[in-house]
Amino acid sequence: MRIPRIYHPESLTVGTEVYLSDDAANHVGRVLRMNNGQRLQLFDGSNQVFEAELAETSKKAVKVHVLGSKLSDCESPLDLHLGQVMSRGAKMEFTIQKSVELGVNTITPLLSERCGVKLDAERLDKKLQQWKKIVISACEQCGRNRIPEIRPVMSLETWCAENDNSLKLNLHPRASQSINTLPLPVEKVRLLIGPEGGLSAEEIEMTTNHQFTDILLGSRILRTETTALTAITALQVRFGDLG
Repeated sequence: MRIPRIYHPESLTVGTEVYLSDDAANHVGRVLRMNNGQRLQLFDGSNQVFEAELAETSKKAVKVHVLGSKLSDCESPLDLHLGQVMSRGAKMEFTIQKSVELGVNTITPLLSERCGVKLDAERLDKKLQQWKKIVISACEQCGRNRIPEIRPVMSLETWCAENDNSLKLNLHPRASQSINTLPLPVEKVRLLIGPEGGLSAEEIEMTTNHQFTDILLGSRILRTETTALTAITALQVRFGDLG
């Protein structure tokens, strides 16, 4: 049986006993039905992996004994920030999950002129909490020991105006450059993925004014979720740790 990997939201110390979070306790106790003495791995976002043993399990709580730790760095050298105009339902969740597996460090959900998602503040907050759980679950599955940041929803123009010394990229069907023609080296990228209907002409002009470089993925038109993952993969092959 594969040893389960569980995220713990507080700093861990070898030799101590800690109670798992409610979600983790439910997964370990009710879903996996693990018993006292069984082993699991914990990570707390510090880029370490902690070996642990179940010390106490009940319907209300799960306590573990932290036995040891080791540094386990599987982060890409490419600092990649994805700005994704929100897509509907499962498409957005899929994009978030897979982009974490592919090594994205930061995700910002965006609102644009042709964004098909219309939610009030309360429902947006609930979505954000759900997306954070998806990020954690993806890290548990793929072996990442740092948790990527998923930021609150913001407008496309506000996000584009931010300056963090990244190479800013925007996909455009009439671009003259591709990812393979971008000059080396690149350590930090801000990648913009538009909505299913594409960015408006005014929005494309706005990205140019904010020093975004238009790039082309290929001759076929891809869905927004396919575009994001294809571009992330190409960037990791060119500048990151996929080979």
